Amino acid sequence: MHTGLTNYISSQVTMAEFSQKQRKQSGSEGLGNVVDFLLANARLVLGVGGAAVLGIATLAVKRLIDRATSPPDEDDTKGDSWKELSLLRATSPQKPQPPPAAFSQPLATGSPSPSVPVEPTPIHSPTTPKLSTVAPLCLTFQERLLAFERKHVITPEAHVTLAKQLAGDIALELQAYLRSKFPELPFGALVPGGPLYDGLQAGTAEHVRLLAPLELEPGLWSLVPGVDTVAREPRCWAVRRTQLEFHPRGCSPWDRFLVGGYLSSRVLLELLRKALSASVNWPAIGSLLGCLIWPDVASEELLLKVQHECLEFTLAVLMVVPGASTDDRLLLAWPLEGLASNLWLQDLYPVETARLRALDDQDAGTRRRLLLLLCGVCRGNPALVRLGWSHLTQVVLHLGEEEVAWTEEALGERFLQALEFLVGSLEQASLPCHFNPSVNLLGNFREEEIDDIGYVLYSGLQVPESLF
Repeated sequence: MHTGLTNYISSQVTMAEFSQKQRKQSGSEGLGNVVDFLLANARLVLGVGGAAVLGIATLAVKRLIDRATSPPDEDDTKGDSWKELSLLRATSPQKPQPPPAAFSQPLATGSPSPSVPVEPTPIHSPTTPKLSTVAPLCLTFQERLLAFERKHVITPEAHVTLAKQLAGDIALELQAYLRSKFPELPFGALVPGGPLYDGLQAGTAEHVRLLAPLELEPGLWSLVPGVDTVAREPRCWAVRRTQLEFHPRGCSPWDRFLVGGYLSSRVLLELLRKALSASVNWPAIGSLLGCLIWPDVASEELLLKVQHECLEFTLAVLMVVPGASTDDRLLLAWPLEGLASNLWLQDLYPVETARLRALDDQDAGTRRRLLLLLCGVCRGNPALVRLGWSHLTQVVLHLGEEEVAWTEEALGERFLQALEFLVGSLEQASLPCHFNPSVNLLGNFREEEIDDIGYVLYSGLQVPESLF
């Protein structure tokens, strides 16, 4: 009898394992078909608002299924999944439906649990008093946005003043060092600046810029657009040595940094990086200024970490060639790759900030406040941190030219409009520079990065509060 029972159980287990294998083989395809069917028919069944919510939920499930069933070495084919959800995007915001009347009535007292003893109610007891309920505080999106600005975006004035003081003192110390270490190189006066000095600093997200200008001899150097060089790089310029027939090499102290007849930003970066990381006595300077200073050796940029008991910030040392054009554009020594490694990156920060200020002054607008809000949101989200100050500035500049309301009351609407603009740019993998449309600011983004950023931003369009 026991032997027959054992055989019967073994046969049932074998059949169960066979059925499980069959379901495992067809599970991914079957669930995928169900998800696709839900996405295709969500608008008809649930309407526009419900379809967007269902789309986000089903997409999350679909991404989990794809990751669980795909082999590790298989190409990722879900790159366009968040783009498919744009078909479900609501054309107009839907008003929240009021709760049913039954939910607004006081709940009837339920029968007591059998396990809990019930004491007899006195005959003379009055009617059971109703429990007082506190109505939940419902904030509008505009109110939540302004609360986020007060808590995470606005930098205390005392911190701004302290950061400026420390940056100025470090600039003087570094300038004295450069003049003693490289007396033959005519560096100009080091000037701190950047978003902190222009009222465009969202917390401590952006670096304080410390510009170290190179004083080049007039007549010995000329600027060549990057598109006219072998690198064909529209973002850069080349600094070419000229007048060699009258002033041969060696007449300028900068001639020792020439590569192929051009002043090499890469060679200058290496020179200054070694000096900042190995020669400068930062502990002594930090002790003198009442803070800690140390170079960020892991970064290809020239970064100095500054830690005070009240705040921390990063100081970016930038060697620049001033006077690149008539509109105060600068050329930065920047760690570039490939054929452009010896070129100088064109810095649009001065013209960008000037344009934003001019647009806001025309109509007392809030474009710069919108930029700070976008920077604060992206810096606080790991998936959006790849969107830097330059990307978000271009978004605000593109929107800032439109003739729409830029009052404080419309700040929430402009914020959502900026998210929509970003989603549209990510769908096309294109964010042209406002001052040079041939430059695509998303050109260096990987497909996986665009997919992740687009998914988070699209989800934020459906539930904007989730971004805070």
